[in-house]
Amino acid sequence: MKNIYFYDSSKKAKVEFLPLKEGIVKIYVCGPTVYDNSHLGHARSAIAFDLLHRVLKANGYEVIFAKNFTDIDDKIIKKMNETGKSLDEITNFYINNYKNDMISLNILPNTFEPKATENLNAMQEMIEDLLKKDIAYKTTDSVYFDVSKDNLYGTLSNQASDDKSISRVETNNEKRNSSDFALWKFEKTNDVSYISSFGKGRPGWHIECSAMIKKHLAYTDEAFQIDIHCGGADLLFPHHENEASQTRCSSGQNLAKYWMHNGFVNINGEKMSKSLGNSFFLKDVLKSYSGEVVRFYLLSSSYRADISFNEEDLLVSKKRLDKLYRVKKRVYGVSSSLTNEKFRSSILEALNDDLNTSLALSVIDDFINTSNDNLDKNPKDKNLKQEIVANIEFIQFILGFGGNDAYSYFQFGIDENNKLEIEKLIEQRTEAKKNKDFTKADSIRDELTAMHISIMDTPTGVVWEKL
Repeated sequence: MKNIYFYDSSKKAKVEFLPLKEGIVKIYVCGPTVYDNSHLGHARSAIAFDLLHRVLKANGYEVIFAKNFTDIDDKIIKKMNETGKSLDEITNFYINNYKNDMISLNILPNTFEPKATENLNAMQEMIEDLLKKDIAYKTTDSVYFDVSKDNLYGTLSNQASDDKSISRVETNNEKRNSSDFALWKFEKTNDVSYISSFGKGRPGWHIECSAMIKKHLAYTDEAFQIDIHCGGADLLFPHHENEASQTRCSSGQNLAKYWMHNGFVNINGEKMSKSLGNSFFLKDVLKSYSGEVVRFYLLSSSYRADISFNEEDLLVSKKRLDKLYRVKKRVYGVSSSLTNEKFRSSILEALNDDLNTSLALSVIDDFINTSNDNLDKNPKDKNLKQEIVANIEFIQFILGFGGNDAYSYFQFGIDENNKLEIEKLIEQRTEAKKNKDFTKADSIRDELTAMHISIMDTPTGVVWEKL
């Protein structure tokens, strides 16, 4: 295995990755709160850490990957009261939508996808433990975590309080410290609540991740429970700081050896946020652009950098990805051989350096140019074509794009009715050619051209694409 380096948010430095146990990597990613459809911010996080997943696999690691669903939250309860729908109806609907979006983006399957509501016992056990240690305490409205009991609180984010966050929370004079956070919220009117030994209510946001990591992923014989904890940059404080603190105080272990965070997606210079009203739903983007193009676009910048979403850059990404598929068309129907070792090493070397996608994509640009030049010089070189196919398969494996059929890729945006019409005309043309009615066959080709459809006869049949 080659050396891998990642930027560790807690150390604020690029460090060498050394797993807790040889050959295995345990990763936890903070997933969505499922009260609405996913937006480009969700896509950014999913793609960034899917790339991490793929790079580790390409380096020979077994990857155990968990992403949670927060399916009990103030926003979900608000939606229940607004719509009259049950918690399960709302959350299952948006979980299914999210999963379908992830399929569109070619995100690898997760090993675990725990839901908060299915792990209440684990949360309650951790809270009971913290209460016994007097690290947690009860007030009239909640069970709170006493941050003063953890002398390492604030060391993950280098931040121990957030006046803006605190000011948004109703003042509670019973709290020991202004930064103390709720582990369990006692039942209110029109609330969702569950029975516990310390009172009927529901979990706070931070406790769920610590409890689910302990239940589904944690090593018990290591100083750290998992290898890598991931999430958006906005989660570093207070969410991840609070997770790290409650785990440390409950188990005596550190939560994660490495912390990785992806940058924001901005629109009009503002961080994408529901509260700002400028959130760009992924489902709307996917009506006009394939998930593969969105993936390529979001991989074009460093995962740690903030990006300003605009359609001009999305179009540039599409044209860049088009070039890869045009090469794929030139080797259509050819089987693969072995990946070119220099090509493979160049991409891995780039991605092993803190997921340097800009460098990796420049290697792919060079591959596209070289492939076209070589195919122009040697159009019948079978070995050349087989290696090109193998190289494209490696791109798909490690970067998650380039794996679609070369002609289907260029059919995006054509609805099913039009596809049926095109296929019918192609069948009629094939039949005309069989009957040696070449005038009719040519007429049908002209009709397809007028529809902005290009066709190509191959040994395995006719293929077509949108011009």
